[in-house]
Amino acid sequence: MKRNPVTLATGALVVLIFAAMLFAFQVRQTEVVIVTTLGRYARSLEEPGLYFRWPWPIQNVHRFDNRIRNLEKKYEQTTTADGRIIVIDVFLGWRVKEPRKFLELFGDNLAAAERNLEIQLRTAKNNTVGSHPLADFISVDPQSLRFDQIEAEMLREIRAATANFGVEIVLLGIKQIGQPESITTKVFDRMKAERERLVKQFQGEGERESIRIRSEADLQRERILAEAEGKARQILGEAEARAAAELKTFEQNPELAVFLLKLDALEQSLKERATLVLDPRTPPFDLLQNAVTAPGRSN
Repeated sequence: MKRNPVTLATGALVVLIFAAMLFAFQVRQTEVVIVTTLGRYARSLEEPGLYFRWPWPIQNVHRFDNRIRNLEKKYEQTTTADGRIIVIDVFLGWRVKEPRKFLELFGDNLAAAERNLEIQLRTAKNNTVGSHPLADFISVDPQSLRFDQIEAEMLREIRAATANFGVEIVLLGIKQIGQPESITTKVFDRMKAERERLVKQFQGEGERESIRIRSEADLQRERILAEAEGKARQILGEAEARAAAELKTFEQNPELAVFLLKLDALEQSLKERATLVLDPRTPPFDLLQNAVTAPGRSN
């Protein structure tokens, strides 16, 4: 019987593919592989590429994703060092670092590994939160918060607790933090009271400053008024002394006094241009009798 070459080639290709599946396997960039022989550890493969093995059940291949996996512990109530209850959400990033140790402890069961990690995360969280007062988590002063320190303490504790798990805890952080509703109301009331205390303090300081400024202004006003009154008394005294001296002169020469008074009155009357109709003998215009002016007109 004559066989078709295409059929022979196809059959050979199928056999080759099955042989490759039985005797070869691929390691991807994102995974590490453990090869076991008759159930016992044989070798670890971390570099990507094509590798050969004995077919199952002689050798078996266990694959583990070496990318960072996220584990988040949802809200749980935790007590602080000063007996306050807070609700905190913590997350961590982990990956398989020692696949042989991980395989011996958890097998291929990632869920079992995450359950154990969750227990250790809860323990680290409770221990760390329990060693810090509430003011390190919630405060009106940002400088008093200690989130970085608390996260570092949690990370150190969980790394120490999982050192034999064959995993690496890459990062840990606090995602959210809060308080039960009943406690939150009390905290807000306390914060409100603190703000009101600060308002009263600032108002008191403002009132004291206002009193000080008004007192200084009143003192300055009194000083200026006293200086002005003293100056006025000095000027008045000088004027009175000068007037007394001039009065003495006038008493010695009454005709001069009369002449000066008439001259002053005449000057006041003729400050502006005016037309006067009067008897030239009327004081003080009798001083003009000897002046050369137009009849009945004065400048």
